[in-house]
Amino acid sequence: MNRSIRFCMQLIVGLSMALAVGIAMASYEAPLPAQLSTDPDLCAHVPCRDVLPGADSFSHRKGKPAYVEAYRNGPAGELVGYVYLSTDVVDIPAYSGKPIVTLIGMNTRGIITGVKILRHSEPILLVGIPEENLTKFIKQYLGKFVGDKIDIGQVEEGDGHIGLDAISGATVTVIAENQVVMRSGYQIAKQIGIVKTKPRPQAKFNHNVEARDWRSLVEEGSIGHILVPGAAVGEDTGAEAYMDMYFGYLNVPAIGRSILGVRNYQRLMQDLKPNEHAIFIIANGTASFKGSGFVRGGIYDRIQVAQEIDAYTFRDIDYLNLYSVEAAGAPEYKESGIYIIRSNSFSAAYPWNLVFLASHLDKQSGARTFVNFSNEYWLPDRHLEGGRPKYERPVPLWVKIWKSRAVEIGFFILFLAAGGLLYALRDKLVRRANRKDKRWVSIPKYLLWIVSIGYVGFYLMAQPSITQVLTWFHSILFKWEWELFLTDPFIFLFWMFVIVSTFFWGRGMFCGWLCPYGALSELAYKLAGKLGLKRYQRKLPAQVHDTLKWIKYAVFLGLLGTSFYSMGLAEKLAEVEPFKTTFLVGVWNRSWPFVLFWTILLIAALFIERPFCKYLCPLGASLAVPSTFRWWGLKRKSECGPCTACAVGCGSQAIDKTGRIDQRECMLCLDCMVLYYDPHACPPLAQERKQRSKLGQSLTPIGADGYYIPLVPVPATTPTPSEPRLGVLAWLRAEIIDHLLPWSGKFLTRPFVMQAGSIGLAVLVTWAWLLGAAGKLGPGIILGWWLAWSAYELIVRMFCKPYVKEGPWWGRQFRQATWADMMAYVGMKNLLIGAALFLLMKAVGVLAFLQNIPELKWLY
Repeated sequence: MNRSIRFCMQLIVGLSMALAVGIAMASYEAPLPAQLSTDPDLCAHVPCRDVLPGADSFSHRKGKPAYVEAYRNGPAGELVGYVYLSTDVVDIPAYSGKPIVTLIGMNTRGIITGVKILRHSEPILLVGIPEENLTKFIKQYLGKFVGDKIDIGQVEEGDGHIGLDAISGATVTVIAENQVVMRSGYQIAKQIGIVKTKPRPQAKFNHNVEARDWRSLVEEGSIGHILVPGAAVGEDTGAEAYMDMYFGYLNVPAIGRSILGVRNYQRLMQDLKPNEHAIFIIANGTASFKGSGFVRGGIYDRIQVAQEIDAYTFRDIDYLNLYSVEAAGAPEYKESGIYIIRSNSFSAAYPWNLVFLASHLDKQSGARTFVNFSNEYWLPDRHLEGGRPKYERPVPLWVKIWKSRAVEIGFFILFLAAGGLLYALRDKLVRRANRKDKRWVSIPKYLLWIVSIGYVGFYLMAQPSITQVLTWFHSILFKWEWELFLTDPFIFLFWMFVIVSTFFWGRGMFCGWLCPYGALSELAYKLAGKLGLKRYQRKLPAQVHDTLKWIKYAVFLGLLGTSFYSMGLAEKLAEVEPFKTTFLVGVWNRSWPFVLFWTILLIAALFIERPFCKYLCPLGASLAVPSTFRWWGLKRKSECGPCTACAVGCGSQAIDKTGRIDQRECMLCLDCMVLYYDPHACPPLAQERKQRSKLGQSLTPIGADGYYIPLVPVPATTPTPSEPRLGVLAWLRAEIIDHLLPWSGKFLTRPFVMQAGSIGLAVLVTWAWLLGAAGKLGPGIILGWWLAWSAYELIVRMFCKPYVKEGPWWGRQFRQATWADMMAYVGMKNLLIGAALFLLMKAVGVLAFLQNIPELKWLY
């Protein structure tokens, strides 16, 4: 047995090293020079000649947004085009939440001459998509005009749009990249003068609106606000924000008079020419919105105004001094200014955004990148004649994706609904089945497996992965963006179903019925048995199984911990999942380490039922933890303890010697439920059947409790007094005490030093969590404190409160907890409580207050 375990561990380590070799050869998260975003000589760090063939020299960065000019025959030669870095122009996140850093070249007519992806953080492109697929995709842009309307996929003829072929399995990523290429190209071409912007209808203002004080202007939306805490840019700014900026549109009489005073407003309006617009900015913070490197004749490179696809930057000639703010109640400020937009394509009648470009410090690599912070500004109705005009906002990317795949989404929803409905009707199905004929259960499940493998896995490529769990975990704790998850409708819908079904029934609903890879593994096992390999198919000995099943939890925790150090490294190590090799990329497109790993798992699945699911799957482990909170479990009888009939047929090996089902390991195959109602297979039920037959008594129907309904109704008896039902406040108090306080009266029997140390630890952990929520502690420190407190709470609860809930979370039914039960409960509870408090504090504005809390340096 020990040799078997040792061999399995050595095999896992060896395969991990082989996978690491394959991963190391990939360009995923490729390191880029720290000076890439700041050095004027862009082409000293990137291969500009690759995207603009024929050029032999390049200028330093020019303009805002930045670009370089490309020449033939030296700097004094012929201008042949322009090269620019996408992140200098736009800040569009892809599915990973990070931008795809792209180098783009175009000639003097605005024709794209080359596109080169320098760095990406897309899990789907993590050495999964062959390099030739990426090259083939970006080559489609060659020869296209930057002002063209280019979409991914087929487009209707005659609508002026051009369609590009997507990369199979990476649709969301290439849609984001398409926006990067086309929007950055448009901005550069507009700046240079290759494309011309279309004028917008100008606003007409009400002149009889009275001036207001500062607070009223802010509340009605006449003044916008951008707040950037230091943590958002990797800076320790103490009690002060990195940037605290207010802004507004001065052409409106009521706003201009309130901010400038009547005389100064009239003077400003006399100086402005037609189609010129004035905005004011005042700010506090450790950073400057004017930019520390500003020189006369230069550009204010930290701010710009964006209206749909158009962006407006400011030079020194667009700046006027703002000496004071006249509105009553205006805050004190460190810097201020009035900026002029000179364009008839800008209109204050429609919404626009003020964009602040901040320098973000990556504390791990020391590199600096630029991040955009913006806030929409749209004049209130009262300032515009006739109110706001009718305006249709640009359709968000995720909406376009959902509309383009509406039919497929409909079928997918039907698939999920069918799975949930069939399992909800399980009691009816298992009653119709028996030990010798399980078709009522197996046929619906086999149909779901086939659809899952073919439609969900190979066609939709919607196999959930542990990488999504890590992404969701980080998003909940640090930055939640709905659009990031909505861009993949099938993964999003699948995860909504998985979350709900896991809390309803445990992990088995997904893992046992709907997971494409799990279905493929199970069908391979079933087919192998039908083809003559059944005599070689075995279960691992119980002791070996009970040891190996913990590997998947170690893999999950390892990936989770690694993600706090480096999300990119965690996504690479997540290749322990064979999902990408199976469905997204294909075995034939992978290098030998992945093919070897996939083949070993497939061969093992022919002889052992679901070996990957039971022993290695980190996704299954992540779902097993909240399965402790499931609302409904499988039925059991009092005789299930000494009886082992169900355990013999349990492919998941989830039933222990006492007859208890471990919901964290159960795949909900329902084999035990078939026996539960089978009068010939269930020992206690069979015994009762034989006794009745022997006595010549009739066989009544089998009740929900798994026994024959009594021949003679049981007479009513005085009910046993039960524990009084708690009122709402009493229930809430009991729940808070149960979940937040791990101690009980037993704790008072411990030495005083231990009591004081425990309370002190609780206070320090709470303080550390608050600092983390306020952005004053790094994610690694937060994880460390969370793990330390969870370990302490685990030990204390097993001494003071050694029980967990059985059944719905709102009930008060408890059972004795094992160490595994308590680990799952404590870990999941602390995560949910921490995330809920974080979101609550963010919603009510407490996080802004926490920015003023002094740091305890010794904590980190």
